[in-house]
Amino acid sequence: MDYPITRHPEFRYKTEFQSHEPEVQEKKVKKISEMNVDPSKAVGNGSVASSSNSSAPKPYLANGGCTDRLHNSPGNDFSIPAGGFPSLRLPVVTSAETSLVARCRRVYAHAHDYHINSISNNSDGETFISADDLRINLWNLEISNQSFNIVDVKPGNMEDLTEVITSAEFHPNQCNMLAYSSSKGSIRLIDLRQSALCDSHAKLFEEQEAPGSRSFFTEIIASISDIKFAKDGRYLLSRDYMTLKLWDINMDSGPVSTFQVHEYLRPKLCDLYENDSIFDKFECCLSGDGSRVATGSYSNLFRVFGCSPGSTEATTLEASKNPMRRQVQTPSRPSRSLTTLTRVVRRGAESPGVDANGNSFDSATKLLHLAWHPTENSIACAAANSLYMYYA
Repeated sequence: MDYPITRHPEFRYKTEFQSHEPEVQEKKVKKISEMNVDPSKAVGNGSVASSSNSSAPKPYLANGGCTDRLHNSPGNDFSIPAGGFPSLRLPVVTSAETSLVARCRRVYAHAHDYHINSISNNSDGETFISADDLRINLWNLEISNQSFNIVDVKPGNMEDLTEVITSAEFHPNQCNMLAYSSSKGSIRLIDLRQSALCDSHAKLFEEQEAPGSRSFFTEIIASISDIKFAKDGRYLLSRDYMTLKLWDINMDSGPVSTFQVHEYLRPKLCDLYENDSIFDKFECCLSGDGSRVATGSYSNLFRVFGCSPGSTEATTLEASKNPMRRQVQTPSRPSRSLTTLTRVVRRGAESPGVDANGNSFDSATKLLHLAWHPTENSIACAAANSLYMYYA
């Protein structure tokens, strides 16, 4: 059943960027980050302005005058002969779109043995961290040939490895604090002032399993794929396969809110395991004011939840020019990689299914990456070869 959301903001399509033309082997946008748009330079609703010639350009004279002005100015008897002036050459008006090209300024190399899953800048403006499955390294922005290993979870014998690092992020305003998540569903908050090697944590955030609820898939779906601090640093958002969880860093007994992203997939976990979709890593994000959270799902859908006290907002949108495909009201509570340790063999192929509303969903089309504007109510979502932007 569809539910109206007249009391909540309605997200509307703003613009779209295409990275390439689709090919036989589809390429996809892999990563997007926060949008830092200068409002004073925005055009209209903050959209990107492009130059185009919608009508024929008016000819201008060499001294800056316009031929239309010569013809239309009242009381002006001057006229241009039919053949024009042979000695007068008019400038040609051309249209040229600005092309932005990324240039590599510095390379920080030879510090990781496994794929880097996270990079986070520090609020001190001088350092950043990079994390792979087993280690987190601290870098100085001005020193590219040396880093300091601050977290190392690699055991003496790799056969004893039980969990890996999945995401890491610096606290937004305390330069000595950072958090990292693991494949076992835990989040550790560490203080860089305690020791050079942060092998112990200041706080541990994890939710205890309900008695009798454990199954073959419990540990797989508990793996946290992404964490994000709220702008004020008080709250921490985490995304596992089935849910979003909002944590208060001052309360480690459990999350303050849990949001069900696609609970209707729970009966299909076996199929999702067969086609490897259960290992998909969805990102999450918070609005600048901390009142809403968002994350992606399948069929290029993404969910937006209100996390203010008493909010019941739960909106489902599609990454397309018509994002309000349907509304779903969901109850909410106030190349080496080790991240698939439990996977032994890859089997099966991706196949469509049916979602909570009886509509077909396709595990092959997934919205993994999205980001919220730090100050405005705008969201950017990457789906296939396009980057969609929406505003409320």
